[in-house]
Amino acid sequence: MRKLIYTNLIIAVLFACTSCSDKQYQALFQERNAIRDTTTQKSAVTLSEYHIKPQDILQVRNLQDIKYIVNESPVNANVSGSSSSEGETFQVEEDGTVALPVIGHVHVTGLTRVEAQRLVEDLYRKTLLKNPIIALKIVNLKVTVLGEIKAQGNYPLTKDKTTLIELIGEAGGLTDKANEKNIKIIRGDEKNPQVIVIDLNNMASINDPSSVLQSGDIIYIAQNKRSARGENLQNFSTIFQPALILFNTALIIFTLAHK
Repeated sequence: MRKLIYTNLIIAVLFACTSCSDKQYQALFQERNAIRDTTTQKSAVTLSEYHIKPQDILQVRNLQDIKYIVNESPVNANVSGSSSSEGETFQVEEDGTVALPVIGHVHVTGLTRVEAQRLVEDLYRKTLLKNPIIALKIVNLKVTVLGEIKAQGNYPLTKDKTTLIELIGEAGGLTDKANEKNIKIIRGDEKNPQVIVIDLNNMASINDPSSVLQSGDIIYIAQNKRSARGENLQNFSTIFQPALILFNTALIIFTLAHK
């Protein structure tokens, strides 16, 4: 009987050691029934082909004078926009127009960034400036990165072709627990979501067109199998340990009562 008690006590101590962490790992995006895996599909759409929508935020600069959008008419408090060292920002209204200094409302919805930039530049050339050089950016475009990455969160897309590798570098790199063979890019809308699986062990993934990020993408880096097994063991021991302690306590009481 004493040997049995000692054996159970040793097992209890071992489970206590393995359950030192109470972290509950959330394995996101594992359900594959509700969405279809489009690993074999290649997405050719890039931010250079993104079409401006209502509520987008446009940053407009006149490169001839970085302080103002137009040289002869500095932006004042009456203009609907906000200023920064990078230039003025303006929101696209629900009617598809954006209000810009001097030239007024310009319809930009449905245009790409380059098309809108050329349109604004032409309008300033016709109405006010001799040789304007207009730079236009869409500054609200972003992606979300989750999982085994050093810095989870939302990241703005600052150029037309930002790759998955560039984003991982910006986020500090993968953690030691990351499964570099199973990086998922979830894109599309709620009615037609797409899943693209990227294997970073494959050198071809660097030039994979589908690894060029789009606004609204969710990047999820799963755990590798070894780390997942460790987490499962901790979770199991967390559940089993109280029952084992209760059993050992009852066994000790029973033994003492029958001496």
